[in-house]
Amino acid sequence: MAMTTTQAPEARPEGPSGSPGPAATPSTAPRRRRRRGGRGQVQWAGYIFLLPWFLGMLFTIVPFGASLYLGFTDYDLLTPPEWVGFANFIELFRDPRVGQSLIVTFTYTFVSVPLSLIAALGVALALNKGIRGLPLYRAVYYLPSLLGGSVAIVMLWRQIFGTRGIVNTFLGWFGIEGPAWVSDPSTALSVLIILNVWTFGAPMVIFLASLRQVPTMYYEAASVDGASRWRQFRSITLPLISPIIFFNLVLSTIGTLQTFTQGYVLSNGSGGPAGSTLFYNLNLYIEGFSRFNMGYASAMAWLLLVIIAAFTALNFIAQKYWVYYEN
Repeated sequence: MAMTTTQAPEARPEGPSGSPGPAATPSTAPRRRRRRGGRGQVQWAGYIFLLPWFLGMLFTIVPFGASLYLGFTDYDLLTPPEWVGFANFIELFRDPRVGQSLIVTFTYTFVSVPLSLIAALGVALALNKGIRGLPLYRAVYYLPSLLGGSVAIVMLWRQIFGTRGIVNTFLGWFGIEGPAWVSDPSTALSVLIILNVWTFGAPMVIFLASLRQVPTMYYEAASVDGASRWRQFRSITLPLISPIIFFNLVLSTIGTLQTFTQGYVLSNGSGGPAGSTLFYNLNLYIEGFSRFNMGYASAMAWLLLVIIAAFTALNFIAQKYWVYYEN
């Protein structure tokens, strides 16, 4: 008879209470350690790539906190700040210059933003026809948006609309005596509005990209049904690009509410003539660095932050009534 031998089972390590522990497989524990180590390396790599953002947040949060603190103080940049509580914020609602600067800023925003978006969309529709040299035209129209806020362009604009500038010279050919555009309170702000409308290149490029994403089958089906071009634009183009219109509207509104350079250069830093170009940011600059009321200027900055947040919130609330999303 063949004898069978039975091999004794391998002893398991005892657990803490004396009971045998689980069987150990040679590759399980090292494999788990390797996986855990690899996942940790990926996490650290993510934190390293986010490090510039975290450093940037430090350079943002610290000035935010300092500005909020100074808004409750009387600070002249030379002596230590003195705590005054809500006095600066109460004074904001009594200061006539604050009200005047808000009127100028709101007028500039409510007039120039719609006009610039209409001009940008119109040019984008024209360029979307498939004309030759599209990259060249796109660059030409986009260039003013890069230069429009610069000091040199605003000075050039002041010369163009000067008493003997190009505009009045052109009007003189037809026997029309043009006004002193820059020095007349009734027309000075209009010069800056025209300048802002002229810099419609950035939203135009975005509009052009969105128009190229509209499926052509919608237009083909509408043409078969006999829809006119205006009907196609109103029922197909506008609804499908309404998210892009909303995007440009929000960015343009935020940008115009923070206008500073144009008013500063055109009025030589005074907001004139007769306060017609006294933008809110320009008034803030005058209070902080000309009159050395830095505590009051900090309170003005936080009021501007609240105004911008309110306008942005209103846009997001209203967008559900006119912005179309496919989902």
